Amino acid sequence: MATEKKFSVVGVSTLNGKTKIRFANDSMRIKILLKNGHEDVDMINLDREMYKWEIAEHLKAVNFAKDNSATKSAIDYIAKKNPAPEGMDAPAETNKEEAVEPVVA
Repeated sequence: MATEKKFSVVGVSTLNGKTKIRFANDSMRIKILLKNGHEDVDMINLDREMYKWEIAEHLKAVNFAKDNSATKSAIDYIAKKNPAPEGMDAPAETNKEEAVEPVVA
């Protein structure tokens, strides 16, 4: 079952060779990830709070993974595990230049 929480910061990190999507509501999460040994940390602020299923669609729409197959697989995984509730449409596509705001530690 998908979580009912909304998140305003999302990104990706690798720990022990496993790449996962990370969700947060505070950009300070990047410092915690780095402190705990995560590598290749890339977090962005979302333009609004979103559910996980919306985030998966958003990350695909803005081409967050670019050519990184591990990141693409992680996005596909959260999309599979967090389907949109019945009757909910995917969010309207956002402007790619405005939608991605990198988080800097």
